[in-house]
Amino acid sequence: MSAATPCTANCTSSTSRSPTPIEPAAPAPADGDEDFTSPPAPRSRFAWCITGSGHYLEESLALAARLPQLDLFLSSAAEEVLGIYHWTLPVLRERFPPGLRIVRDKTASAVPVGRLYTDVYHTVVIAPATSNTVAKCAYGISDTLPTNMLAQAGKLGIPGLVFACDTEPVVVTKAPHDWVTLRPRRIELDNVERLRQLDFCRVVASPAELETALAERLHALSLEWTSPAS
Repeated sequence: MSAATPCTANCTSSTSRSPTPIEPAAPAPADGDEDFTSPPAPRSRFAWCITGSGHYLEESLALAARLPQLDLFLSSAAEEVLGIYHWTLPVLRERFPPGLRIVRDKTASAVPVGRLYTDVYHTVVIAPATSNTVAKCAYGISDTLPTNMLAQAGKLGIPGLVFACDTEPVVVTKAPHDWVTLRPRRIELDNVERLRQLDFCRVVASPAELETALAERLHALSLEWTSPAS
C-alpha cells in the first residue's frame, strides 16, 4: 500500500513563498521553441520528471498527457530510454496537448531546477522512478534533474509524487521487446519505505495508485483532467 507522509495541509496545497534572491537561470537547452521568457501564472503547472525506467512508462505518459499545464523534465537516462521505447521528442510533442514544454538535463548543476523558485509549479511528479532515483531521493542525494527537482520541491514546500518501480517482492515489467520478471532486493524495498518518510512526498506503487493520487491533487487545486481515461 502506498501512503503519504504524515504532513497535513502542506501535502495538499502549495502556499506562497517568499521570493528567493537568485541570479536569473540560463534557459535550459530544449528541443523546440518553448517560451520560458514569459512566466506563467503562479502555481499553475505540473512539473513531471521522467527517469531511465521503462516500468509502466506508457501508462505514466498517458496520465501525464491528460494533465493541464504540464512541463516534462527529462534526465539524461530518460532521453535514452524514451528513444528505446519509441517515445522520441517529436512523438512526445505529437501525443501531448499543445502547451507542452520539454526541459532536458544538459547542465552539470541542474540549472532548470531554478524554475521552481519562480513559484510556477504547484506539484512535482517523478513517474516512473527507477530504483536508483528512489535510493538517491531517499538519502537526499541530488545529482540528476529529477532528484534535484524533488529535493528542491521539498525544501520549498511543493508537494511531490513519486511512482516507484521496485515496490513488491516480485515485479513484472515490460522491457523493450518482452516482459521480464524481477525480484527486487531488500535494499530496494527498504529504500521505498525510507522515501515514504520524506516531507512533502507521496509514494505510489502502480498506475492505478498514480491516477488516484493525481486525481486527488487535481481536486485539491480545483482543476480537472483535460480528457477522460481511454
